[in-house]
Parts: sequence; C-alpha cells; structure tokens
Amino acid sequence: MTIKIHPLLCFLGCLWVAVAAEDGLIADMTCRVDAAEKPVWEGEFFPNVSTIKYEGPSSRNPLAYRWYNAEQVILGKKMKDWLRFSVAFWHSFRGDGGDPFGSPTRRWPWDDGTNSLEMAKIRMRANFEFLEKLGVEYWCFHDRDIAPEGATLQESNRNLDKLVALAKRLQEGTNIRPLWGTAQLFKHPRYMHGAATSPDVKVFAYAAAQVKKTMEVTHELGGENYVFWGGREGYQTLLNTDMKKELDHMGSFLKAAAAWKKKIGFEGTLLLEPKPQEPTKHQYDWDAATTISFLQKYGLLGDFKLNIECNHATLAGHSCVHELEVARINGVLGNIDANTGDAQTGWDTDQFLTNTEEATLIMLTVIKNGGLAPGGFNFDAKLRRESIDVEDLFIAHILGMDTLARGLVNAAKLYEDGVLSNLVNSRYGSFDSEIGAQIEAGTADFETLEKYAFEWGEPAITSGKQELAEMILHSYT
Repeated sequence: MTIKIHPLLCFLGCLWVAVAAEDGLIADMTCRVDAAEKPVWEGEFFPNVSTIKYEGPSSRNPLAYRWYNAEQVILGKKMKDWLRFSVAFWHSFRGDGGDPFGSPTRRWPWDDGTNSLEMAKIRMRANFEFLEKLGVEYWCFHDRDIAPEGATLQESNRNLDKLVALAKRLQEGTNIRPLWGTAQLFKHPRYMHGAATSPDVKVFAYAAAQVKKTMEVTHELGGENYVFWGGREGYQTLLNTDMKKELDHMGSFLKAAAAWKKKIGFEGTLLLEPKPQEPTKHQYDWDAATTISFLQKYGLLGDFKLNIECNHATLAGHSCVHELEVARINGVLGNIDANTGDAQTGWDTDQFLTNTEEATLIMLTVIKNGGLAPGGFNFDAKLRRESIDVEDLFIAHILGMDTLARGLVNAAKLYEDGVLSNLVNSRYGSFDSEIGAQIEAGTADFETLEKYAFEWGEPAITSGKQELAEMILHSYT
C-alpha cells in the first residue's frame, strides 16, 4: 500500500519548522511542492545575518571584523591577497556535531539530514550565500561532500556533474571559486585498506577514476589547486603489509595524476597533505620532511607542493611553524589548512586557530615565502559539538579570520623592523668570513678546517639569547 501525503500538509510541516526554530537565526523558510511533492527551500538561508563588515579593533560586534580589513595594503599587497581565505564545505555544511562517543547535535534549519540530490543542491546554495555574506572568495570540497555517491561510479559522476553545474551557475557574476577540490578516498568501505596503497588492483583503479573525475570538475569550476590527503594510505600492522610495494604504487598513482593534470590543461597546483596517523596507525606521508623525501624518491618534486595542516603538525610532534618552515625552505609550501588542536587531547580536533602569537609566527613564514598564491588559508576547522546555532558558524570564521589578520599585521611589523632577524643573523655572524663562505659553498675540506681549529684553539661559548627572542616576539603580539 502506498501512502501519499497531501502537498498542503508538507507545506504546513515546513512552515512549523521555521516558526519553531530557535533564536530566529535561520532562514525565512517557505516551502513549495515540485512534481515529486518534495519541499524545496526558498529565500535566504541567513536572513538575520548581514554582510560582515570591518569595524576595527575597538568593535564589540561579534558579527563584524576587528582585524580583517580585506583592502588594507600590507607590504605592498592587499590583506585579502596575503590570506586568500577559504571555507571548508565538509565542516561547515556537512558537519553535524557527532563524534565517536555521541550522536549528532546539530542540523541546520534547511537540512533534512538526507543525502539526496535535492538536499545537496540546497546545501550548495547555502554555501554560496555564506561565502558572500562572509566576504570570502574561496571554498574547498571533497567530491562526496557536495554530491551523493551513487550505486555505481557512473551514477556518482552524474550526481557530481549536476552539483557542479549548479555551482557554476552560482559562481556567475561573483569572484567565488574553489581554492581546491579533492576526492574522498577514505570513508567508503572499499577504501578500508587504502586507495593508492590498496592491495586490490580494482580498488586502485576505482580510486584513480574518482580522482580523474574530481580533478576534472575542480578544473571546470576554476579551482586553483587539487589536494591529496591519504588518510588510509598507510598501515595498521606491518605483519600483513608490503611497505615497498605500497609506496611504489602510491608513487605510480601520483605520477598518473600529474600526467592527467597536464593532459586536461589544469594549471592548478597539486598538493600533498601530510598527517602522521588517524585513521591509520601509520600514514606514509607522516610529516613535511617525510613527504618531501617521498616526492624526491619518485621524481615528483616538480609536480607537487604541500598543504600543511596545523593540527596534523602537532599530531606528528611538531609545531605548525616547524612544518611550514620545512616546506618553505624546500620550496614546496603551497597551502595551509588553518586550524589547531588541543594540548590535552591526542587526536585531530580541527579547532579554529585563535592564538595570536601562533598566527604571527605562521604569517611571518608566509611573508618570507612571498605569500601562498595560488594557495591560501582553508579553514579545515569545525564548530565544537556544543555549538549549534547558525550564528556560531559565522562567529567561528570571523574569529579565525581576525586571528590570522592580526597575525599578519604583527608579522609585517616584525619583518619590517628586523629586530628578530637581526638577532638571528648575529648568531651566525662568524660565517660571514672567508672560511665561512667556503663552508657554505661546500668547498672547505677537513684539512683546511683542521688548520683553522689549531689556530683558533678552544671556541668561546656564546649565549643563544632565546629569552630575548621570546621577549621580542611578545612585544609584537
């Protein structure tokens, strides 16, 4: 027996949800019934939030920028061009507050919790309204975040095409485009043993086809980068793992990806995102240094750069700035996933970065790098489980943007004044000599160095001035 719900009941049900919504921080929801008698969201998604404006450091308005002044010129470049902020679609529009110990706590007013095509289109429209009101020109996505997976790869591709067509229409007349796209190669059970490192050639081929399609649609949308995060590219135990074979396969996979990028004329940067573990016990691209070594071994350094995520750095036992510096000095700093972890927890908590001192150090590295373009700062960060209001989504991004903007202002002053760099240079001043120059040029041999050692005798020890360096940093933050 088939039960058919009258369209009027559908309308009244939708209207009741809108009226009952808490705090008035949701869209003015109306409901129409299409041929399939499904409710479709109309009107604004964030009617009670206006376009976020810069009001200056003295503002106490939580829905205003205090430090992020997009058009402000710093060191010859607009603030928005230094920062190139991006919203992560998965956290902002698919995150539900659930965790391994608890059920979801949050569902946006327009979201029915399903993975239908119609719901995917509503989420995409909400994403664009959010970007426009936030004043952000970039967003990032996984293929399966924006479009539902179908029963076959072909159906999944068709679903993705429909959402990409909608995104293209929504982009018209705006400067909005993806900072990067990526394929979700970790959630589906087929990838339980890995994607590029799977022991099953059928899974390897499926993953390649999924990356191929996602790279194509990223290119179609005008995306500026493409990311590979290998959450399942690792092992749980070496007892059943051929590490060499898996690494060789991953090298082959990435070579094929680089070749496909060139074949389709995609000029964006390919990025690898290091992470030491979680969900696997050991992930092959453990940290920046390990990933650079991998790229060198497989001849991929000219094709890839790194997407450094701050919380991944701390999971690897490093600071975020350490990872950024390793990438920078090796010429492969391409993008930053702006987030942080919690010192009291041991997993990837993906919190918004709010520490001004850390933001200052991060921006100092970015300044030394000459910027990040075509990369930027993607907020791979999510609301806390207990934050459930639509307003919270704006506040979190505003806070994250203001923190990095303030860090940029501080870092620019620190860079221009040269106090800290002068301290560092003075530590290595002895190399500003004839023998020092030979050492740095790689022409000084041990016999020559022995003669100098005999002549100089016991070296005098000198202070590292760490406390002075810390004092200098604190005086700028």
